[in-house]
Amino acid sequence: MQRKIRLLIVEDEEAIRTGLMDVFVYHGYDVDCAADGPVGLDKALSGRFDLVLLDVMLPGMDGFEICNRIRAQDRDQPVIMLTAKGTDEDIIQGLSLGADDYVAKPFSVAQLVLRVQAVLRRSGIGAELEATLRLGQDVEIDCRNLVGQRNNEALSFTRREVELLQYLQMNSQRPVPRDELLAKVWGYARNLDIETRTVDIHIAKLRRKIEPDPAQPRYLVTVRGAGYRLLAE
Repeated sequence: MQRKIRLLIVEDEEAIRTGLMDVFVYHGYDVDCAADGPVGLDKALSGRFDLVLLDVMLPGMDGFEICNRIRAQDRDQPVIMLTAKGTDEDIIQGLSLGADDYVAKPFSVAQLVLRVQAVLRRSGIGAELEATLRLGQDVEIDCRNLVGQRNNEALSFTRREVELLQYLQMNSQRPVPRDELLAKVWGYARNLDIETRTVDIHIAKLRRKIEPDPAQPRYLVTVRGAGYRLLAE
């Protein structure tokens, strides 16, 4: 028998927490929860969960700090942030800390379930590619272990960042539109404003890691009106 997907919900509002637990149990998930930041962090760092649903406004420690500490220990832990704050600044902060997605309250429960499924979906892209990705003479990335180096400077990556690079590498003969990246790397069926920013934020983070000058990218370039292209050589 296939094991159940393990989900951690960190949410201080009891009605929302209970409602989400009921929804995901109904969908076949093994669900645990926490009502404050410190307990949520402790459970999240246990490594027992396939995905963490993380509210931003929590007693004891906010979701941004929890996400940051999760990423410091486990770059591959899927995290979706939930918040009543839907401003660009909050979205950018959450995604910049390594959240896989960001859902503003009030949200559609059906949409949230689809978002969770999309983040959990592992498409297997890049499985047939080389384990090492090289960009020019400067950058070498170990795709399996999510680490690399640029001019002997150590680099670390999230699984999503590596999947994004691998998909661009697999299609390096052409620019790849944002909508295609959202569908193939993130698993979204349609484009939303937040999701478009998700791509741009991940591209910006990657450029800071792999480019000698992120303002003048050599490897991860923008093709105006067409998308992004990876130039390995």
